[in-house]
Amino acid sequence: MHQLTLAEIARGLADKKFSSEELTKVLLARIAQLDPQLNSFISITEDLALTQAKAADVRRANGESGTLLGAPIAHKDLFCTQGIRTSCGSKMLDNFKAPYDATVVAKLAAAGAVTLGKTNMDEFAMGSANESSYYGAVKNPWNLEHVPGGSSGGSAAAVAARLLPAATGTDTGGSIRQPAALTNLTGLKPTYGRVSRWGMIAYASSLDQGGPLARTAEDCAIMLQGMAGFDPQDSTSIDEPVPDYSASLNGSLKGLRIGVPKEYFSAGLDPRIAELIHNSVKELEKLGAVIKEISLPNMQHAIPAYYVIAPAEASSNLSRFDGVRFGYRCEDPKDLTDLYKRSRGEGFGAEVQRRIMVGAYALSAGYYDAYYLKAQKIRRLIKNDFMAAFNEVDIILGPTTPNPAWKIGAKSSDPVAAYLEDVYTITANLAGLPGLSMPAGFVDGLPVGVQLLAPYFQEGRLLNVAHQYQLNTDWHTRTPTGF
Repeated sequence: MHQLTLAEIARGLADKKFSSEELTKVLLARIAQLDPQLNSFISITEDLALTQAKAADVRRANGESGTLLGAPIAHKDLFCTQGIRTSCGSKMLDNFKAPYDATVVAKLAAAGAVTLGKTNMDEFAMGSANESSYYGAVKNPWNLEHVPGGSSGGSAAAVAARLLPAATGTDTGGSIRQPAALTNLTGLKPTYGRVSRWGMIAYASSLDQGGPLARTAEDCAIMLQGMAGFDPQDSTSIDEPVPDYSASLNGSLKGLRIGVPKEYFSAGLDPRIAELIHNSVKELEKLGAVIKEISLPNMQHAIPAYYVIAPAEASSNLSRFDGVRFGYRCEDPKDLTDLYKRSRGEGFGAEVQRRIMVGAYALSAGYYDAYYLKAQKIRRLIKNDFMAAFNEVDIILGPTTPNPAWKIGAKSSDPVAAYLEDVYTITANLAGLPGLSMPAGFVDGLPVGVQLLAPYFQEGRLLNVAHQYQLNTDWHTRTPTGF
C-alpha cells in the first residue's frame, strides 16, 4: 500500500479495496520502522491520525466521496496544528503547542485528509539543506550521506521514502522545488496569495507560500485543490476563483510555447544536469511544444537581492520571539534586557541568528536606502523580465538546481555556497510567480529536477505540462533502494 499515489489511494478507498484506517496503520508502522534512518519527522500524531482515519471511513460509508477523504498526509512543522507541537525546527518553539489550526491544515482536514505527523525542516525555514534543524539533519533516502534539500526537506524525504503519499511544504526561495528536485519528487510553489499563509509561521512575509510535495503532478493537483482559496484572515490572500486543477491535466501540449533562458546555462550549472534538461526539452517537443530561447537579463542580481529582502523581513518577523509571551525562555534572567538577549541567543540557531543580523543591518538607519530599497528595485526589474518573457512564451523551463544533492556537512562552513544552490528558484518568489519542479533523471545515482515557471495563477498549466511529461517518462516512478 505504501507505493500507492494519492490518486490511486482515492480510487482504492472508493472501490473499498482497503479502509483509511488500514492504510493509516500500515504507514504509521512504516514510519516507526524506517524514519529513524531519515529523521524526517519531528512529531508523529498517531492518535490523531487514527481518529481522523476512522472518521473518514464513516463519512465514506455514509455516501461522501472526495479525493482527499481518508488520504494520509503530513504537514511541515511550521503550519500551526491545534494542541500539537509546532516547532519550526527550532529550540525557540520546542515547547509550543498551537492553540489553533492554520488555514491550510483546517482546509485539508475538512476535506478528510489524515495527518500522520509534522515533518522536520530547516530552523524557521532558513536553509537549503535541512541541516539547521534543532532536531538534527534530515537524510536523503537516495543516499543517506547526502542532504534532501531544504527547508521542506523532511516533507520531501518522507514522501520520497514512501512513508506517505504527499505532504505540505513552504517555499520562500525554492524550499518546495529544490528538495523536490533533490529527492525525485514533484513540488509546486503556487502564485503568491493563492494559498493562505494564516497560521503558517512567517520567515519572509512577501516571499513565503505554501504548496504540495508529492510523487506526481496528478497528486500535486489533488493537494493544491484542497489547499488553495481565498482566506479573509490573511491580508495577502488573493480573492481569485480556484479552478479544477485535475480537469486540466490531460490537455494537449501542441503549440505550447516553452522559453529556455540562456542565462540558466552558465558555468555554474553541472553539465550533466544541463544534458538532462535538454533531454526534457526534446521530450516536450515530441509532445508538440515549441521551444524558444529567451533572456532574463537581471537574473544575475537575484541572489544578492533575495538575501537582503528575506533576512530583512525575517529580522522583523522573528522579533516576536522574545521569551515573554510564548516559546523558549532563558533561566533566571537578571533583568528584561538579559531576558531578551539570552532567550534569543539560546533559542535561535546559528543560521537564524546570521540572517536576523544581516536583516537588521540592511534595515538600519543609513543602510536602508543602500541595501533594502535597492534590493526592492532589483526585484521589480526581475518581475519585469518575466512579464516581457511571458509575452513571448507560455512556460519557462530550466534546471531546478545547479547541482545534485551534496554530502551532509559539505557546505556547513560556507553559507554562501549553500545560498548559490537557490539561483534558479528564488526569482519566482521575488516575482510572486508559480513554479514547479519535476523529476528529470539522475546524476551519480542522485535525482535531478527540471523547473517550470508560468504566469500568475497558471498553476493548472504547470500541472498539465508536468503530467503529460510524466505520462511519457518514468523518472518519477523510481524508488530509492531500501525504501
